[in-house]
Amino acid sequence: MDLERDEENLGEKEKLSLIHGFLQAEVQLQLSELEAKLRREELSEERYLAKVKALLRQELSAPNGSGGPNPNGCPGKRPRSASQNQTAGAGSDVKPQIFPKSGIIPGITLGKADSPSSLAQTTPPKCLDCRQYLDDPDLKFFQGDPDDPLEEPEMLTDERLSIFDANEDGFESYEDLPQHKVTSFSVYDKRGHLCPFDTGLIERNIELYFSGVVKPIYDDNPCLDGGVRAKKLGPINAWWITGFDGGEKALIGFSTAFADYILMEPGEEYAPTFGLMQEKIYMSKIVVEFLQNNRHVSYEDLLNKIETTVPPAGLNFNRFTEDSLLRHAQFVVEQVESYDEAGDSDEPPVLITPCMRDLIKLAGVTLGKRRAVRRQAIRHPTRIDKDKGPTKATTTKLVYLIFDTFFSEQIEKDEREEDKENTTKRRGCGVCEVCQQPECGKCKACQNMVKFGGSGRSKQACLQRRCPNLAVREADEDEEVDDNIPEMPSPKKMLQGRKKKQNKSRISWVGEPIKSDGKKDFYQRVCIDSETLEVGDCVSVSPDDPTKPLYLARVTAMWEDSSGQMFHAHWFCPGSDTVLGATSDPLELFLVDECEDMQLSYIHGKVNVIYKAPSDNWAMEGGLDTEIKMVEDDGRTYFYQMWYDQEYARFESPPSTQPTEDNKYKFCMSCARLDEVRHKEIPKVAEPLEEADGKMFYAAATKNGVQYRLGDGVYLLPDAFSFSVKPASPAKRPKKEAVDEELHPEHYRKYSEYIKGSNLDAPDPFRVGRIKSIFCSLRGNGKPNEADIKLCIYKFYRPENTHKSTKASYHADINLLYWSDEEATVEFRAVQGRCSVVYGEDLTESIQDYSAGGLDRFYFLEAYNAKTKSFEDPPNHARSSGNKGKGKGGKGKGKGKAASAEQSEQEPAKLQVPKLRTLDVFSGCGGLSEGFHQAGVSETLWAIEMWEPAAQAFRLNNPGTTVFTEDCNVLLKLVMAGEKTNSLGQKLPQKGDVEMLCGGPPCQGFSGMNRFNSSTYSKFKNSLVVSFLSYCDYYRPRFFLLENVRNFVSFKRSMVLKLTLRCLVRMGYQCTFGVLQAGQYGAWRRRGAAPSLGWLCPPRPCVFAPRACQLSVVVDDKKFVSNITRTYSGPFRTITVRDTMSDLPEIRNAPVVVPAPDPRLPVPAHPQGSHLALVAARMRHIPLAPGSDWRDLPNIEVRLSDGTSTRKLRYTHHERKNGRSSSGALRGVCSCAEGKPCDPADRQFNTLIPWCLPHTGNRHNHWAGLYGRLEWDGFFSTTVTNPEPMGKQGRVLHPEQHRVVSVRECARSQGFPDTFRLFGNILDKHRQVGNAVPPPLAKAIGLEIKACAVAKLRQDTAGE
Repeated sequence: MDLERDEENLGEKEKLSLIHGFLQAEVQLQLSELEAKLRREELSEERYLAKVKALLRQELSAPNGSGGPNPNGCPGKRPRSASQNQTAGAGSDVKPQIFPKSGIIPGITLGKADSPSSLAQTTPPKCLDCRQYLDDPDLKFFQGDPDDPLEEPEMLTDERLSIFDANEDGFESYEDLPQHKVTSFSVYDKRGHLCPFDTGLIERNIELYFSGVVKPIYDDNPCLDGGVRAKKLGPINAWWITGFDGGEKALIGFSTAFADYILMEPGEEYAPTFGLMQEKIYMSKIVVEFLQNNRHVSYEDLLNKIETTVPPAGLNFNRFTEDSLLRHAQFVVEQVESYDEAGDSDEPPVLITPCMRDLIKLAGVTLGKRRAVRRQAIRHPTRIDKDKGPTKATTTKLVYLIFDTFFSEQIEKDEREEDKENTTKRRGCGVCEVCQQPECGKCKACQNMVKFGGSGRSKQACLQRRCPNLAVREADEDEEVDDNIPEMPSPKKMLQGRKKKQNKSRISWVGEPIKSDGKKDFYQRVCIDSETLEVGDCVSVSPDDPTKPLYLARVTAMWEDSSGQMFHAHWFCPGSDTVLGATSDPLELFLVDECEDMQLSYIHGKVNVIYKAPSDNWAMEGGLDTEIKMVEDDGRTYFYQMWYDQEYARFESPPSTQPTEDNKYKFCMSCARLDEVRHKEIPKVAEPLEEADGKMFYAAATKNGVQYRLGDGVYLLPDAFSFSVKPASPAKRPKKEAVDEELHPEHYRKYSEYIKGSNLDAPDPFRVGRIKSIFCSLRGNGKPNEADIKLCIYKFYRPENTHKSTKASYHADINLLYWSDEEATVEFRAVQGRCSVVYGEDLTESIQDYSAGGLDRFYFLEAYNAKTKSFEDPPNHARSSGNKGKGKGGKGKGKGKAASAEQSEQEPAKLQVPKLRTLDVFSGCGGLSEGFHQAGVSETLWAIEMWEPAAQAFRLNNPGTTVFTEDCNVLLKLVMAGEKTNSLGQKLPQKGDVEMLCGGPPCQGFSGMNRFNSSTYSKFKNSLVVSFLSYCDYYRPRFFLLENVRNFVSFKRSMVLKLTLRCLVRMGYQCTFGVLQAGQYGAWRRRGAAPSLGWLCPPRPCVFAPRACQLSVVVDDKKFVSNITRTYSGPFRTITVRDTMSDLPEIRNAPVVVPAPDPRLPVPAHPQGSHLALVAARMRHIPLAPGSDWRDLPNIEVRLSDGTSTRKLRYTHHERKNGRSSSGALRGVCSCAEGKPCDPADRQFNTLIPWCLPHTGNRHNHWAGLYGRLEWDGFFSTTVTNPEPMGKQGRVLHPEQHRVVSVRECARSQGFPDTFRLFGNILDKHRQVGNAVPPPLAKAIGLEIKACAVAKLRQDTAGE
């Protein structure tokens, strides 16, 4: 029976049954053996085909199951087969295969049997040569050579090419191969499959041929006229790129054994394949040039650049997409590697930029590949001129000296350590092809090696062996933040007061005791080793371990008792033991609250410790040529400026507590401060009222320095009391239903219940109550037990605490409460703070103005009756602030409280501080200034912002501000030179004008700095952080705030943070740092951001969310915690996405052209960017359920809005880590899933499930959150500078609409008011919002600065 003829008589059902039988395991094994024999040439092709046919005939006689839908395409869709493509010309030497080697019969669509497990046991068949899937509908065959084609040797002698005579000996007379051009070409393998030539086939010695029309090298016309028709040129030995021919198009060429050919226009059938090649080459050009000028952009920025670049005319595509970037990622990255190899060895490679590292991870790029020698990198005729960036840093003398002194010592130290570590230093991954290359012996690094006759000082790897994997890994490690380090115990009680044997001859008292206190005789002087010491002198103290340095302390008392001759040591802390570490001045000490009793025999000798107080003219001394040396280093002289808190890493001015006449002989400042703190922490009652029912009632109680009176509103922990209404059971996610794994093959990756951005585990906010009475129980002796203070309070309900449950809070004001006559008795120690709760009708201002007027403000309009589940008018005693006490007419009632409440509420208002004149550097669109203005603390008179769109936005919102769109270094240089205006005539702020300086300098100036050497030092000292510190030193403002991202504190081994603190301390600033969570201050998103310096008390959180309540900082393996007291709850419930944007109008997924927002409108239009058809289709198929992301996408074919269709993702390999699905289906999409190297032929594109995500998902937490939806009751998990669904910024899809979040929605998530105006295109606006400090966070900081200014004013007023 002839198999091809029988095929035509088979129905579809019979065909599918045939394939089902064919794919049985035993038959598949036999087919594999036959294929292996064919590969080893043990079987001829004819014999192989005969055996396969015989095997299939045998199987056809067995009963087969019925067919099902096509797993690789639409049901019933027939792939283009060999029999359909047999149209080759008569003269062609290439005959398309009648029956492909892998044994699949042409014309039969691969089907699925009834049993799902029988399908997935096998990998879809591939061509042995070109590695394309043989059942792929897009597999094309070469359609035949042109008419009358010539063989290559004969063609090259054709007179039209004017190269050779008919005599072939002419070949030998050329040193290089002749060059021609070829047009209307097609490339194919020996089986006739049209195939790409850039996927590694040539490098693997697969024979590829091409046919077309060959033209002379000087002919630029791609038409067929004047050319020689040629067939089966090759095989191709190498392909190469010569560069861009004076413009945008790349010149691509082939080399055969006979000639080089530059490619012109492809044949019609090969145009789509060659179009991809042109696309990737031009895309590489875009990427390299873009990253040359913008090394610190994000993946989203690169994507925007790609998608907004218009391809040059004449190419076979009209736009670039993210799918094409990911498709060509391997090639693009290889071109970047080649570019780096050709660049300056001192310059950080483009490969380790954040953008490239994200692309490498997302696309699963293999680094360190070495291609064939003739395959060249894209060559640029000249080095591209970089965009004008910030100039060399303008620095003050003080900042320069601090950096210069530190680095000169550090460079020398690191070189010594590097010499020791050189033998064990990581030189590469040892796996990639780059690492396995021999050293070239010619490059600059090799010539410095000892083995090649050099000095060996540079310690650099051969330029040919610089491992890209190692470079990327080190760059990733450099940005990692590891906070999982245990807290180090504070070195209190440094010596533990150990006794040691005393040598009486060394020590003798001078004079008589000045005081006898019990068993202690106190002395004023003592003589130790012929040196006289007095109380108040500073001494060095010997440690028990002689290898450790001497301790330094102030002697605050000396006495003799049964323990011997003793003294009380108030310790100094050396700078190296503070957070400053190695950056500190070796002669600088810090006061600490640590002291202990020691034996006098521990004293080593007397030292001189000088207090360096700030001068009276401190503010005007900035920028002067000050010497960095504070004291001479004679081995016995030190100085101090600050008091240091070891737990919180805070530098403050030394306390001014002075001894009295009674205790000066034993006064210890540390003891006094610690006693004061302990005394303040002890709860106390005041103003007794009366006794009743075995209790003593009081009008007030005090705790932690805060007084609470009758009628005050108080915060209590959530478990302090419960409500009468049974709370609704906490919202739980619906149980997972069984998922069709064939339809949703990636859903198995969602094994974790945790969803980033969810508020499911958010703690409840504080309970709020009003104090009805304060009392203590009476003891048996009739005296009150003042150690056990209790409060009787009225309960307030929040909307969500009523029977309406959580839905009542959806659109309710978070400041709204409901009065309740329910009472509860609570412990006074459960009180977390004081708040103001007023009846809304009693306000003399609007509720909005009242709520915005300060922190901790609430109001109520109704009372809630839990028994009847109804809302009523509040009773009179709730409305009248004068009705206090327990209703028995005792003292202290009536108007006393009302007066105190008004006084406490309005006290700050009496001490109105003028607004601080502020300079905002690196201001962006003005988020920081907006928050400060809302707090009423500042007036931003000047702002500096180089990026024009952000500067214009700042001007729109602050019309009275002078905005400089210039380099900050140029402006500072002008001011330091005495200039009054800049080149545009704008007036420059002068010394004494600036009262507050704020800003967030970028850290990019020293990325890639893993070692300290002269090159990295130059980048560091020219960074914008250094410029910003110089602004601070020159202007010496009263307050200073440096804002930055979370990684600032750990960047470069915390060196940036330490040197910043070092400069500020030396200038005389009280300073600290901390990581503040924006979402805890009223912004609708969480951002681990804003290490801030230069204010004393971090603002208290007002909102809490899960997993974000305590942000500690690790420096040098020590964990520093914030002194924020609210660590478990906050005054308000967590703000949700629903609160942020549920009231905004629906928008469609199309470009929206809108006018500039009108400040009179409550909600300006919120433009939304357009998305390409494939991205839009993916978003449309993401379910609306909470936590949905790309892993919920169905694996189906979809018709796109541009008329094209997607393809199903094919699972072609066994996944070693995740095994098979429950139905036995494969889960791997690349050979790397089996532990083998990646195969470029495995890449798939234009699929609804992006191929790159399952490819690299196991290495990157399954890419959780990509194409993820926000949750209505969740929060924005991060700031969004460009909401790309595949960007690393997480969930950016709208909860219900099939689009990414809009500019206005992002602005609201940052806490910007709707009247805030932005400038530029949509991407510009997104970037302005995403890079801004959230105004609610800035407002909270501003209120703390304001409180500090008020306290200073009150102190100055009291002093007068």
